[in-house]
Amino acid sequence: MHYTKIDMDDYYRKDVFRHFSEDCRCSVSITNKVDVTELYNFSKKTGTKFYINFLYILAKVLNSRDDYKLAWHEGELIVYDKIHPTQYIFHDDTETFTIAYTEYNEKYDVFYNNALNDLLNAKETREYGLDLKNHPNWFDASYIPWISYESLHIELPDGHLYFNPIINWGKFKESESRLWMPVTVRLNHAAADGYLVALVYKLMEKEINLLCK
Repeated sequence: MHYTKIDMDDYYRKDVFRHFSEDCRCSVSITNKVDVTELYNFSKKTGTKFYINFLYILAKVLNSRDDYKLAWHEGELIVYDKIHPTQYIFHDDTETFTIAYTEYNEKYDVFYNNALNDLLNAKETREYGLDLKNHPNWFDASYIPWISYESLHIELPDGHLYFNPIINWGKFKESESRLWMPVTVRLNHAAADGYLVALVYKLMEKEINLLCK
């Protein structure tokens, strides 16, 4: 785990950061439909799991800007070199989840194989597996496959200094021959505004096109 301390005097969002970490402590969350038609076709063509392919896209996007990799550590704002996705593996028999910590790797094949192995290993246990102490630079990536929802809100009453992204996505639906999937992006408002949240979706489109070309 490597990180860099941010010099608040030079931080380009210092005034906004102070306001939303002191005066108006809140997060910002947007749900948007993402066109995943090409990613679905790519998954079918290559015989790979759509879920892991989207997880890779998501991890790559969130690692592309320092704004998405911030944390509050020992009274200082820091930026991690990398952040990694926390998978939530559902067990049908117990209706519970097991957490799988997957390290991000920019190389698609490496990430895919690691994520798949982590998923399969998590299916072999029924333990929850939460380990925040040893995984500070992991972000929540949670799939809700049972519904295609319109909105989702996650409340963190005491989370005004919690900067890890929280991402959820649901079941995709077909409309006009395209597949649209609801994706919810939650970021701390001190670290991100509407532009930076919207940018996540723009970068998703870009990375999907790059992977599937």
